[in-house]
Amino acid sequence: ALAAAALLGAPLGHDHVLISLSDLHTPWDVIERRVAAAAEADLVACFYNPRSRDRHWQLGAALDMLRAHRPASTPVGAVRQAGRPGQRVWTAPIGTFDPAEVDMLTTVIVGSSVTRMVAGRMVTPRGYRWS
Repeated sequence: ALAAAALLGAPLGHDHVLISLSDLHTPWDVIERRVAAAAEADLVACFYNPRSRDRHWQLGAALDMLRAHRPASTPVGAVRQAGRPGQRVWTAPIGTFDPAEVDMLTTVIVGSSVTRMVAGRMVTPRGYRWS
């Protein structure tokens, strides 16, 4: 998640969560409650184990939960093979992000309601106000 975040910009500049979407060892209802809590709390959500050949619907379901609490323009960043040959980095608004582009080697970071694209990079400001 940290390597992906560094490649995307600064999406983890404020509170965030890291959630596995694999329901092989954690029941889906537990994962769903975690994603719902992150959505309700307006946290940046980092997903690992987002999608595989047999587990293809979980990322879409998680994004739908977040879409209910985020503007359609909220940035989503994805990094496949961070720091390795064949690395791919891309972003799209949550309203159009395509889970089919993601596999098990991809980390997906969904911004909070204050995450923005700044000069092509995802940025989540800390929210401090300076006097």
